[in-house]
Amino acid sequence: MQRYFLNEEDFNGKTVTISGDDFHHISRVMRMEPGEQIITVKGNGMTAVTEISEITNDAVIGTIIEWKNEEKELPIRVTIASGLPKGDKLEYIVQKGTELGAVEFIPFIAARSVVKWDHKKVGKKLERLQKISKEAAEQSHRTVIPAIKEPMTADQLAGYASGFDHRLIAFEEEAKRGETSVLASVLKEITAGQSILFVFGPEGGLAEKEIEKLSAAGFVACGLGPRILRTETAPLYALSAVSYHVELLR
Repeated sequence: MQRYFLNEEDFNGKTVTISGDDFHHISRVMRMEPGEQIITVKGNGMTAVTEISEITNDAVIGTIIEWKNEEKELPIRVTIASGLPKGDKLEYIVQKGTELGAVEFIPFIAARSVVKWDHKKVGKKLERLQKISKEAAEQSHRTVIPAIKEPMTADQLAGYASGFDHRLIAFEEEAKRGETSVLASVLKEITAGQSILFVFGPEGGLAEKEIEKLSAAGFVACGLGPRILRTETAPLYALSAVSYHVELLR
């Protein structure tokens, strides 16, 4: 069944009202009709099997058939801070990272980022990324939509990191030196409910001063295997490793 994330005010008892882009998708793209069923998700992660009862000119009206107790989320919270990459790579990271279970993404204004965001266009870029996150969360049958934070510098990341249980920097120099124990050790010790903040550099990698600032804030540099990964591949490797350790291995 198709899944749609809705606002709290869209639910009224057993009645659900769907408008905007989701209305268009149901009525125009999927061409659904009364009697068909969908999954509707509240902001708190509660999901319901909902039957379409009426389609008007601007809304889909549904009736909740049953509430479901789904367990689709990683048992730990993973935030990905990605150095601003070229082209549409950040969109790719958000889409695939959402599918793999991240709960938050931070565009990282790194010293070596070739891409510079125009302050006037930041709002539209974040809105675009949030839409991608929502669609990926629906496709992968998640119960929450990952948040897209405002862009941060290394100094801002260092301050933001205080709220996390674990802080890791994916650093290619550690991979070159053959470091393999840090990530494995963290994932072995981490417990349900804890959080990890991963920082990844852009195509040019992280500057030494950024490593120093983040290390002073409690970050630990780690390698991601013996191979050097692209900026859009590294976050997906990390999320896959997390999923294996805290979901499959346990």
